[in-house]
Parts: sequence; structure tokens; C-alpha cells
Amino acid sequence: MEKKAIISVLSRQLGDKEEIEVVTPGLFYKKDNSYFAEYDETAISGMEGTTTTLKINPDKFSLIRMGSTSAEMDFDKKTDSISMYNTPYGTIELKIETKKLDINVNEEGGDIYIKYLLSVLGQEPMDTTLKINIKTQE
Repeated sequence: MEKKAIISVLSRQLGDKEEIEVVTPGLFYKKDNSYFAEYDETAISGMEGTTTTLKINPDKFSLIRMGSTSAEMDFDKKTDSISMYNTPYGTIELKIETKKLDINVNEEGGDIYIKYLLSVLGQEPMDTTLKINIKTQE
């Protein structure tokens, strides 16, 4: 069940007036009991040469980046997570504390809403939201 899809990712940090939105073609499929959406990052995101995979489960969501930038960020209401975010400029340790996780995804795509605190070692946590929409194509 691999389908072409349009994937929209909108990110916003509380206090910022600007939202960052990426709308890109990608793939959507189901493997085992998880849904996956994959897309290639572009120069606009600053991560050209990176493939992003979204792993979607009923109560857990993972954002996995491989390439020029690599990281695995896990969002789970039950536990906080630590991620090593590797960039061409160095590695950053991120702490993710998921406050809200709404997943409404089926074979046709769907929506994911995440509200979380993102902490970079030694700095004040940033209140962040992530809205993802996946629309499969015929």
C-alpha cells in the first residue's frame, strides 16, 4: 500500500509570530502496525540531502531524519525523550516533553497535532506546536 502523498508540516514556537511550513510531495505507506510518510528535505528547509520519515502509531509519533542532518525525535505522552540532533555544524542534545498528541491517520492519510516543550541543553524550554497533514494522491 505505497501511495504518493502531499505532506504538509507546520511548526510554530510560542512567542514567534512566524510559522514555518513545508509542503512537499512524498510517499505514504503502512508497514507492520505503523504508518509511514517519507519526503526529501530541500534547500528551503536548510536540510538538503536529508530524508525525513514520519513514523505514526496510535499513541506515539517519531520524526526520523537521515542524511546531512540526522536525528530521531520521539513524541509520546507517557515519557519524555532525549534526541541527539546531528547537523553539519555539530551535535545538539534535545529534550522533548510531549504535552498533547492527537493522531487521526488512516489509509488515506490524515492529521497529527503535537504540542511539546523542546529544551536545548542549558536553555529555557520552548513551547512548540507541530501540525502535520498527509493527503494521499490517486
